[in-house]
Amino acid sequence: MRRHRVILLAASLLAACSPVASSAPAGEAIVVSVVDGDTIVVRLGAAEERVRLIGIDTPETKKPDTPVQCFGPEASARTAALLPPGTRVTLIRDVEARDAYDRLLAYVYRVDDGLFVNLDLVVAGMARPLRFEPNTAHAREISAAADSARRGGVGLWAACPPSG
Repeated sequence: MRRHRVILLAASLLAACSPVASSAPAGEAIVVSVVDGDTIVVRLGAAEERVRLIGIDTPETKKPDTPVQCFGPEASARTAALLPPGTRVTLIRDVEARDAYDRLLAYVYRVDDGLFVNLDLVVAGMARPLRFEPNTAHAREISAAADSARRGGVGLWAACPPSG
């Protein structure tokens, strides 16, 4: 019996240390607020959590010691329009659950219509692709959308000088 418990404990620890399979659900949440174009606050169960949208980067509007960047206010406004307070969302994880700032990392989908918010921001020219290795389940899709937006001169691709 003791050996069986040790094996189960070892298996549990190994599973906890192994990467989570891509697109594992983090759960359904309610939007509390939008921090900026790529970060939101949600109520997940009884807790409020900051969520960083995986795979994208919007121009900065609130980063300390950083000026507001070209198209930052527009990107934040788009995210706020897509995710007003009270919006029900599904958060889908990739390999890592959190970033260095302890924000949840997620692909965000609106419950009511299934809109993939991360991708919508790229399609609308509000965000550039940003790979969060090893969280790359949608990297190709996001990159292709950015290429299309860039070619079409959509959003920040028309308004902002190329970044180095």
